[in-house]
Amino acid sequence: MGFKCGIVGLPNVGKSTLFNALTQTANAQAANYPFCTIEPNVGDVAVPEDRLDKIAAIAGSAQKIPARMNFVDIAGLVRGASQGEGLGNQFLANIRETDAVLYVLRCFDDDDVTHVEGKIDPMADFETVETELMLADLESLEKRKSGLEKKLKQKDADALQTMRLIETAIGLLQDGKPARLADIDEDDQKAWKMLQLLTAKKVLYVANVDEDSAASGNDYSQKVLDHAASEGAEAVVISARIESEIAILEKAEERTEYLDAIGLEEPGLNRLIQAGYALLGLRTYFTAGPKEARAWTFREGWTAPKCAGVIHGDFEKGFIRAETTAYDDYIEHNGEQGAKEAGKVRQEGKDYLVKDGDIMLFKFNV
Repeated sequence: MGFKCGIVGLPNVGKSTLFNALTQTANAQAANYPFCTIEPNVGDVAVPEDRLDKIAAIAGSAQKIPARMNFVDIAGLVRGASQGEGLGNQFLANIRETDAVLYVLRCFDDDDVTHVEGKIDPMADFETVETELMLADLESLEKRKSGLEKKLKQKDADALQTMRLIETAIGLLQDGKPARLADIDEDDQKAWKMLQLLTAKKVLYVANVDEDSAASGNDYSQKVLDHAASEGAEAVVISARIESEIAILEKAEERTEYLDAIGLEEPGLNRLIQAGYALLGLRTYFTAGPKEARAWTFREGWTAPKCAGVIHGDFEKGFIRAETTAYDDYIEHNGEQGAKEAGKVRQEGKDYLVKDGDIMLFKFNV
């Protein structure tokens, strides 16, 4: 399962520095000029998961395999991107291919790093980028409207549904509001997603602060947090520069000492990755044994057979049952055998909705 979060923002706000820290590579060129990222860079990132470490220790697993997700470093947008300014059309297409958007907003002063707008104002930066995405959505919707004319005259049901949703989106966008604020019925969700609106994507706000503000934030980042709260969205305060320095430290004790010195309990990247994972409605179940302990990604609301299919399609097709242990029970009773003796291992069938943290053993027949 591939899940992509697009890292979006104006040039020189710290997107590529953040991406490099996330992937612990130098695949994205971080430089002090606009458009230093010409092609979108995709990084495959492990999802931090303390539970996997504990499960592996109890199971005596020789290997630990975490869940993973993708982050895409998308080159900086500028005012007029929706009309092709800068490298606008290419970058808007890159955003369209992602599942969620991480708005990286500059919340630090630094005379050595040029700001494309000439001033530090994270919310103005956000409005510039959001406006370009809204304009691009409006243009896309107008094109779709003209393409529906013939089917609308024939009273085609799908076309009527699509036009109704288009009008809903246009109404919001013309009011200066993103499409993600629309209240869409469950029956309309599939057609809504097919509109592929940039501003309908889920959003995580990332306030990129200076090193001294990494632990407590600053006045700039507070504005970002306030805006996110007003929208019911999540926001993470992080110093991309500090995270890039932590990422190159090879030993765990070195990273711990560094974090202690700056007053952080864990890397900000851990919070960022976990927030991105949750943003997409993703959850984790585990398999464990002597060979490996592994975290598997599923979407909330999935049944046991569908989750089994994440491992292999045959597991879903030939699903019989799933031996299931809740994470807390697995830990409390020191693993599968102890949980069985305590009567905590359940035999779940095809209708079971898998819960986050379940340790599972699938029985199947093909």
